Formats: sequence, C-alpha cells, structure tokens
Amino acid sequence: MTAKRCKCGEIPEVEVSRFEHIGKDQGEMEQITRPNLSYWQDAWRRIKKNRVAFCSLLLILLYVLLAIFAPIFSQYGFAEVDSSHMNEFFSAQHWLGTDSLGRDLWVRTWRGARVSLSIGFIAAVLNACIGAVIGGVSGYYGGKLDMVIMRIIDVLYGIPSLIVTILVMVVLGSGIPSLIVALIIVGWIGTARFVRGEVLRLKEQDFVSAAKVLGVSNLKIIIKHIIPNIMGLIITNLTMAVPNAIFREAFLSYIGLGIAPPECSWGILAKEGVKMLRIKAYQLFVPAFFICTTMLALNLLGDGLRDALDPKLRGTE
Repeated sequence: MTAKRCKCGEIPEVEVSRFEHIGKDQGEMEQITRPNLSYWQDAWRRIKKNRVAFCSLLLILLYVLLAIFAPIFSQYGFAEVDSSHMNEFFSAQHWLGTDSLGRDLWVRTWRGARVSLSIGFIAAVLNACIGAVIGGVSGYYGGKLDMVIMRIIDVLYGIPSLIVTILVMVVLGSGIPSLIVALIIVGWIGTARFVRGEVLRLKEQDFVSAAKVLGVSNLKIIIKHIIPNIMGLIITNLTMAVPNAIFREAFLSYIGLGIAPPECSWGILAKEGVKMLRIKAYQLFVPAFFICTTMLALNLLGDGLRDALDPKLRGTE
C-alpha cells in the first residue's frame, strides 16, 4: 500500500494496493474442502466413486428385488405346467422361454433366485457371526482355551469342506434347513481364523488397556471395542462368502442333495437344463448366466468394500 502527500493535520489517504486482496482468497483456499464425514459415510462415498463396485451393488439389488416381486406379479406359477407351450424359446408371452414341461422360466428363475440368494445370505451371515464370536473369544482370552479351539479348527480345516457338507446332507436329507445347517458346520472356520488374528493384534492396543483399567468386563471389551474395529473386515469377508454359499447350494441341488422338488433353485434349473443341452441349450444358459453374474458382482463388490472400509485409506482421495 502507498500513502499520498497531504497537508498538515489531515489524515493521509491510504491507497490499498491490489496485492492486499490476496488475503481473502488465501483464506478461502485454507478452508476445509472435504466435509467432516463419519467412518460409514466416508466408506459409502468411496463405494459410489468406485464405479465397478457400485454397479455390482446395483445389480445385486436388482436381482433381490426381482426375486421378491417377479413371482408375485407374474400370471404364471413356478410349478404351473402348460403342455401346449413346452420347450418354447424367448417370446413376449414367456420372456425366458419354457422348460420341457411348459413351465415359465422367467418365474422359475426368480423363484430359484429367491431360494438361492436366501440360502447364500443366511448361511454367510450366520457363518460370519459364529466365526466372529469364536475367533474373538479365542484370540482375546488365549491360553488353553485358544489352544483347544485352534486344534478343533485345524482338524476341521484339514477335512475338505465339500465332503463334510455332502455327508451332512446325506444324514439330514434334502431341504432348505438341512442345506443351511450343512453350510454352517464348516463355513465359520475361515472367519474365526482371521478374526482371531486381528483380535491378537488389537488386544495389545492402548484403548483396550484403558478399558481394562476402567473396569470394563471382557465381554463388553470384545463386543464394544474390538469387534467394531474389525467390522469392515468381517463385512468384506461376508461379501466374499455369499457367492461361495450360493455356488455350493447350486452344486448340491445339481447332484440331487439340495433343494427337493417341487421347490426350485438355480441349481435345480441348471440340473434340468443339462438334460436339454443339445436341443434347447437356453434352458441351461439362463440359470448359468444368473449364477455367474451374481458371483461376479458379489466378488467385485467385496473388492470395493475391502478398499472402502480400510481405515488406512480414509481421507486419501
């Protein structure tokens, strides 16, 4: 700034230089540009920025909505037989064609999706809960309890899980409850192992020591302090476990140990489609397409959740 000459007793006029206005712009630049978001809000923001993961999430939601509402609003029943429209290809009347008995494949596909997705999500959620509890208790208490639990896990881990699942289905018989039990018996092992490792790392942290000094019980420390810190990893592992459960349900239904007719699932549709592979291949390609796209979408969503829920990456974008 510069001052002009003035007479005695007069206040000098001050000419403000244009460079003095930089202070205002600099203050605006120093303002926080990223909003103050919570952990889950920031994770959701990063999921939306990941186009592959976000599109995968939308596809899964679309399949879930169709599985819920498509059989309800359709004019055909999933077990309704129409001998006048057997083995019909895609048409305006039957969008995905019909099978060898004249049953509408559009309705049967989404009725099968309802069964397959329900079994996959229920089995994966129960496996995650059981594995998180067992792994958390084993890692936190340690000692003889940890040794016993880990030896049991080692024995179960050494047996091929598919063989155990098949043996359980042979004993319990076919059906949705039996299938869920068979998927749970060995499905929690992977979650328990990685949760135990994370708990062993976290229980030595300062916030756990502070909780112990304040007299917080061990159970509350595990539930309120340790489990929330690994919830992102549990959710990511859950997302990866759902397609595995769906594939096993489809495989067991395909070999005749899963869902019992007249109920249908994607595995049942694939089994019936194989019989018509040479003359009506679309009857196999329809369930195979939805199985493949669902598993691909869930795996891509799991990859996106792994990055979005990683606290080390928070604020890096």
